[in-house]
Formats: sequence, C-alpha cells, structure tokens
Amino acid sequence: MSSDRARGRREYGITTLAMLAGAALLLAAAGRHWVTGELEVPGPVAPSPVDLTGADLTGTPTGVGWAGLAAIAGLYAARGWVRRAVGLLTAAGGALVLVSVWSATRPGTLADTVASHAAASGGAARLATDPDLGTLGPAMAVAGAAAMVVSGLLATVRAPAWPGMGTRYDRDAAPRQHQAETPSDLWRSLDAGDDPTLDAPGRTDGPADGADRTAPEGGTATAPLARRPAEPKENS
Repeated sequence: MSSDRARGRREYGITTLAMLAGAALLLAAAGRHWVTGELEVPGPVAPSPVDLTGADLTGTPTGVGWAGLAAIAGLYAARGWVRRAVGLLTAAGGALVLVSVWSATRPGTLADTVASHAAASGGAARLATDPDLGTLGPAMAVAGAAAMVVSGLLATVRAPAWPGMGTRYDRDAAPRQHQAETPSDLWRSLDAGDDPTLDAPGRTDGPADGADRTAPEGGTATAPLARRPAEPKENS
C-alpha cells in the first residue's frame, strides 16, 4: 500500500470522526436547557420558572446535525466533484449554526422568546426577570458547528483523493503497476481492488501458434493442423 493511499485513509477516517462528533454535539445541544426564566401572573401567586431548550430557541442545530450524519454516508458513496459538494455543504451548515446560535442568544432575543412562550401558554403571564442563559448548551453547539466547518472544508479540498465505495471495486479504475509474484503480493493486490486475472502470465490476446481462427462467412473455424515429424530416409 503506497504512502499516498495510507495518508488518504487517515485523512478520511479523521474527517468522518470529526463530522460524526460535530453532528452528535449539535443534536445533544439542541435537547439541553439553554435559558431559564420566571413568569409572573396577576394575583398572589409565586412566579413560576420556565426553561427553554436549544431547539426552542433555534432549530438550526437539529437540522444541521442530521444533515451531518447523512454527509458521512455521502462522502463514502460519492466521488469526485460530488464529494467536494458534500464537504462544502457541510461546512456551510456549520457556519449557519454559528450564526444562528449567536443571534438566538442575544439578550433581547432571549427575552422575546421567553415572552412569546408565555403568551402561547394562554394565560396572562409575563416575564418577571431577565432570563438566564446557560453556558453548556451553547458551548456544545458552537463546538459541534466548528467541527462541521473544519471537517467540511477538509473534505472539500482532499475528498477526491480518499478511498471510497465508488473506486475500490472498480475493475478498470487503474492499471496494475506490477504482477503479483508471491502470495503476500497477491493478497495486497486484492485488498487494493486489483483483478489478479488481468495481465496474467501466459495470457495473450491473439490466437496461439500463429493459427488463423477466423471463420469464413457461413462456415466454421478450422483448428491448426499438427506438424508431423520428418521421417528419416531409408538407406538404399
């Protein structure tokens, strides 16, 4: 196995692991509580707490997280410019999450979101104090988005050189550089996707022994006549 092929496999493995970790962080962050606030209602009633998750503030992390999982399968199944497109879309999705997290966690946006959830409850509740923003949920989302951006950009630049389902089992993907001479060479060529029956020793494309096997129109091909050994002349 050449050094370039080994390097491509390492890059492909690291990129897919980073993409998987980024997608998992985004999905986990969307289900965590990001904001805690208090709602008060008219009358002698104590304020009631309200908690909002990342999915309540923005649905972008959830969508990009599932798209990142699909991108892993796309990188494996596709090749060429399609792989570049998958990587570019993945990086763009990560950047979109960063923008959405920043805009959704602004103080004014948080207050409006909590107030809208209070109004949707159907009562006369209103926001008692400014909502508190947690750090773990947004930090997980930012880390996942950064992993998606980095892995997507790496896939955009290097993906065509990586191994995948599209080229590994292609019969005519590349010519064989040398003939397998030992059993270990044969197994390495099979692992690389080469066909050991191509260019086999003793295999020729034309007819053997210079025989003309072309059949006339409407007839059948004739086999070459065997040469008889010359008989020695009898001494008179």
